[in-house]
Amino acid sequence: MLWVDKYRPQTFDKFVIHKEIGDNLKKLVTTGDFPHTLFYGPPGAGKKTLVMALLRAIYGPGVEKIRVETKPWQIELPSRKLEVELTTISSSYHLELNPSDVGNNDRYVVQEIIKDMARNRPLGVDGNKGFKVLVLNEVDRLSKEAQQGLRRTMEKYSSACRIVMLCNNVSKVMDPVRSRCLCVRVAAPTEDQMMEVLSWVATKENITLPPIFAARLVDYSARNLRRALLALEVCKVERYPFGDDQEPTRPDWELYIAEIAKNIMDEQSPKQLFLVRGKLYELLANCVPPELIMRQLLIELLKKMDDEVKVETVQQAAVFEQRLQEGAKAIFHLEAFVAKVMSIVKNYMVSCGLA
Repeated sequence: MLWVDKYRPQTFDKFVIHKEIGDNLKKLVTTGDFPHTLFYGPPGAGKKTLVMALLRAIYGPGVEKIRVETKPWQIELPSRKLEVELTTISSSYHLELNPSDVGNNDRYVVQEIIKDMARNRPLGVDGNKGFKVLVLNEVDRLSKEAQQGLRRTMEKYSSACRIVMLCNNVSKVMDPVRSRCLCVRVAAPTEDQMMEVLSWVATKENITLPPIFAARLVDYSARNLRRALLALEVCKVERYPFGDDQEPTRPDWELYIAEIAKNIMDEQSPKQLFLVRGKLYELLANCVPPELIMRQLLIELLKKMDDEVKVETVQQAAVFEQRLQEGAKAIFHLEAFVAKVMSIVKNYMVSCGLA
């Protein structure tokens, strides 16, 4: 078992970070009911851990008996029958899914699943808990139509199910949806908290973690605790005992994006754009999310750019990141961003007499 799962807090009492949030949620559970809830915050902050602790507090250990299945959904539309497949994680008390995986059909999936849950209440619990919980991941990636449908069904079936939503960017969630939820901000852990967790895990695993190397891990993970724990475990496998000069091992996709950034800065031409397009396709084919590609590519480009072009590059990244959310073909917007960056860099080099 990965350390990030092995040492994940199971109850609110065991939380090292977000202890105040845990205490408030614990009080909410003791009332016998809780509203629709929206957890938002950066990746690796602990949103999923809080949700699982919340489910255990409501339903007990039975919620841990889960099954993973890919279920085909047949949805009757006025003009046709829609068939989609979606992987879900479920127990007798809750259902977890990522509706954005089905693309533009997400609005039908959300409504159909909530209706299905409303017809099947959980058994073996008292009247105050006679509802199921639907956990929706990446709500900020849902289409506007799906969020509008979610708004209506949240009210219609509120007596039969509760919806717990998770997202990274709350600004991409519609105001009507947010207003119907208890919004819980899960902030990224501080560097001191991350050092404390890494030291605790190292103690549990009977390994020695030098403070200098631990600080390097914290800096590399950018306050993403999940990433820090995964990096610690990978470094333990590759080289132990740890050395003060040791660097965290970067995943292959990060190194590949760094190579793409180097290609962009080395040459700005149609031929180079064609080669970069093929590499972007390869990343997408290996299931690297396009938003993550865009963000990491921007970070790598900024490392290699002169200050004069950084502001315009960031502005263009924001434009194409928004188009990425609204469009259907990620490769179009990623390639357009690369072409725009090449144009910015080329114009700057010509103006400076470097090209």
